[in-house]
Amino acid sequence: MMLLTRAGLLVTLASLLLTLLTLPPAWALDEEAQAAKDEGMRLYNAHQRSKSPPYLEIAAEVGDAEAMYYLGEVDRLRHMGLTQAALDWYYQAAQHGDPYAMLRLFDGGACKLGGVCPENGDDWPQEALELTLPKAEAGDREAMAALYYIYYYVEDPDEEEALTWLNRAAEADNAWAMNTLGKRARDDAYSSDTERLEAAEVWFRRAAENGYAPGMNNLASALNHLDQPENAWEWMTRASEADHMNGRGWLAACNIAPNEGGRELCRGAPEPNPAEGWAIFLAIHEEVPGTSSENALRAYRDSLTPEQRAEGERMKDEWLGLEPPLSYFPEKFGP
Repeated sequence: MMLLTRAGLLVTLASLLLTLLTLPPAWALDEEAQAAKDEGMRLYNAHQRSKSPPYLEIAAEVGDAEAMYYLGEVDRLRHMGLTQAALDWYYQAAQHGDPYAMLRLFDGGACKLGGVCPENGDDWPQEALELTLPKAEAGDREAMAALYYIYYYVEDPDEEEALTWLNRAAEADNAWAMNTLGKRARDDAYSSDTERLEAAEVWFRRAAENGYAPGMNNLASALNHLDQPENAWEWMTRASEADHMNGRGWLAACNIAPNEGGRELCRGAPEPNPAEGWAIFLAIHEEVPGTSSENALRAYRDSLTPEQRAEGERMKDEWLGLEPPLSYFPEKFGP
């Protein structure tokens, strides 16, 4: 599919307006639509994005703005830029009030190049701000988090205000905001390694203790670099239990080959069980098949005896069907 040109955007506007005339209002999803959305999001979060649209479309057709937004994301990421299909989904999501879709429309030049603009103006970030700020001021944690991005997009970007709302979201128990503050502290170029990691640990721990799997994963990494291997392993194990793909992968690798180069995180792991590690990799491959899981099986196969691999086959089912499903936990508003 070709990326949209100026002419393409102009042609698209008319079809979008016709589409919006027939859009249903947003309301709570019925059981069937919710199940379809859940499956679509499971596939999206497991980096099986190409398989997710048929499920997300069921939710989008009955007015679910988040499903519309992710359908736009699937198409944008697949084609590495704004396409007609992505523009269509983002515009529909924006009409249902999704601020992230509005920022994607701005990134793609939808209003400037093709006249796909907000109803009452020509500034998508400003539209997102006017929609989101009242919700945040009323205590909506998700709206507070969205303002972190929105304030970087408005005509006069305001980093201080963005960080104020990120902190307010964190103080309102938004675990994503806590984890994001941890990443900002970890990546601070003006502090020493120890200072960065100790500051990041505080926020990662808060996110982790709120049950947020990426926070557990990041906390494990920070603790490992702070030379606390046992604590690091505890949190990586908990990340695996929360079905974080990285945590599950470490659990498998440290059971099979803990002493191979670069495996410092295995320092705090218990005595390895190669058969269990193989069972975990087999289960990952069955649940989330792809190049990554194939490479892992190929890389570790010769580290086990035939008997250990056979035992792993027998143990595989113990690692299948766990809830929640395995996820890479991609950022909602990522690159």
